[in-house]
Amino acid sequence: MLLKFRAEQDAFSAAKIAGTVFAVGVSVAALVSIYPAFAQEAASTPVDTSTLRVCAAANEAPYSVMDESGYENKIAKVLAEALNRKVQFVWSPKPAIYAVRDQLDKNLCDVVIGVDTGDERVLTSHPYYKASYVFVQRTDSPLKIDSWKSPDLHKAGKISFVQGTPADVMMNEVDLYNDNINYVSSLTNFKDKRNAYTRVPPQRMIGEVADKTADLAVAFAPEVARYVKSSGALKMTLVPDDNVRSDGQHVPFQFDQSVAVRKSDKDLLAAIDKALPQVQSKIEAILTEEGIPFVSPPPRT
Repeated sequence: MLLKFRAEQDAFSAAKIAGTVFAVGVSVAALVSIYPAFAQEAASTPVDTSTLRVCAAANEAPYSVMDESGYENKIAKVLAEALNRKVQFVWSPKPAIYAVRDQLDKNLCDVVIGVDTGDERVLTSHPYYKASYVFVQRTDSPLKIDSWKSPDLHKAGKISFVQGTPADVMMNEVDLYNDNINYVSSLTNFKDKRNAYTRVPPQRMIGEVADKTADLAVAFAPEVARYVKSSGALKMTLVPDDNVRSDGQHVPFQFDQSVAVRKSDKDLLAAIDKALPQVQSKIEAILTEEGIPFVSPPPRT
């Protein structure tokens, strides 16, 4: 979920992604009415070591969905199985960027799936995969775009990206930001982003490349792979991780993904680190089914 990067960008820009597309038949109003009572119950429940309580967004496809179809819901299940615990999703109507602050830190749940390795707000497990940003194009596109140095970037029509991400930085570096920011804003129906988290719907972003509204999307692969795969007419090209800003600072496009626990939960973290290798093949099968290009973690020494 790239939570750390998102949180940092929240603090920087106060502009975030909100769940404007809800993939399940549960209304926000219903979730809000359910959530407070459920949260209080979870907070007052004694620790049950037979259960793995997973902080989870109820409406953030493809990551997490209340019908448990999110690929991170599936990873949580195999992890719980390896820990010999019963999985319990603690659903929140809020986007996952709030999971640490509003769920984990309040002891409503015990783990968050898909956090950047080394996130300073939490303890993170050994990474279970590395994910990258990708260029998304139609398979029949004549444009050859495989890096931010590709001359064909400047031949593309509309380009979509998410503000506050590495793609935002590089769109400025290659002087394409101003040409495309109006189109990017249209993807959220020009919703005011002041003091609000406004999510660019990944399905819409990818759909508009497929229907030729846009020539290119630059996005985090785990967020869009499901929609690229289902289109049958699109391709993803990994963004190289060798990009620098004009001031020489590296702009990362690849991120190790881990499981997060509270800083006080060292025993749980140790158990997770021991369990992850047992289910690594199952996790990679989930990522492959989702269509996510990934790099396996290096062998532990």
